[in-house]
Amino acid sequence: MKILVTGGAGFIASHIVDAYLNLGHEVVIIDNLSTGVKHNLNPDAKFYYEDINSVLIDKIFKDEKFDLINHHAAQIDVRISVDNPAFDAQTNIVGSLNLYEAAKKYNVKKIIFASTGGAIYGEQDYFPADEEHPTKPCSPYGIAKLANEKYLYYYQTVHGIDYVIFRYGNVYGPRQNPYGEAGVVAIFIHKMLNGKQPIIYGDGKNTRDYIYVEDVVTANILAVNENVSGIFNIGTGIEHDVNYVFNTLKQLTSSNVAKKHGEAKKGEQRRSVISYNKIKQLHNWEPKYSFEEGLKLTVEYFKSNK
Repeated sequence: MKILVTGGAGFIASHIVDAYLNLGHEVVIIDNLSTGVKHNLNPDAKFYYEDINSVLIDKIFKDEKFDLINHHAAQIDVRISVDNPAFDAQTNIVGSLNLYEAAKKYNVKKIIFASTGGAIYGEQDYFPADEEHPTKPCSPYGIAKLANEKYLYYYQTVHGIDYVIFRYGNVYGPRQNPYGEAGVVAIFIHKMLNGKQPIIYGDGKNTRDYIYVEDVVTANILAVNENVSGIFNIGTGIEHDVNYVFNTLKQLTSSNVAKKHGEAKKGEQRRSVISYNKIKQLHNWEPKYSFEEGLKLTVEYFKSNK
């Protein structure tokens, strides 16, 4: 199968590229390297250094004749979306529509889309949230992800393009960017290993459902199958707060940094945890890595890649 992976130089999607290639698929990557890095690019994949908003997307689709799109290219920082909603929408909505229109024009069979299991539900009514939980995004990032879900329903209903939507928990693991504002695990590890001071925004009691990247990869392998379609949460059903993340990583990195709190950030959810029962019941997927196992593997990666 010929698969386009957008954002394939990024943290999550680069792992998916590796897995697809290992399974014998032909993989093409589109990435503008705004957050992705060349080091993550698998040399066995064909790479287009291009933005998903570009007019050249049409020509790439015409030349390559993709069977399937795995769409991970995105503006991923909730805080940036709060500060600049138009910028977020230009990438996460308009850029995505550029892909979907090309998919319609050149007969792509299926789209796998990376959505969010945190920002899309907003402040939850119950815990963990299943796929039937009301969608109440309280950030432009979450709104854009929900818009994509609605557009994909439209493209399936009107144009017959099948889709799988994965509402991810907080994904962490090797290759996660430690230099941005998003991705507390990578940021904390990097700072602790380099003797710098991590900052916990707010009281540190905000919780998230942390899912190891290799568990996300197995879901994306599953999604290629014809019998898999619809919306699925990809998480662990377990929540941990930022204080726990800090304390665990301090121990794993043998750091002596003090716990320091800063001002809470606007648009941040208080609690977020999602149920994976639907995909377990329908397709027998479940996470294999505990949070502690995943953190240990991630610390080992950063130690060996300093």
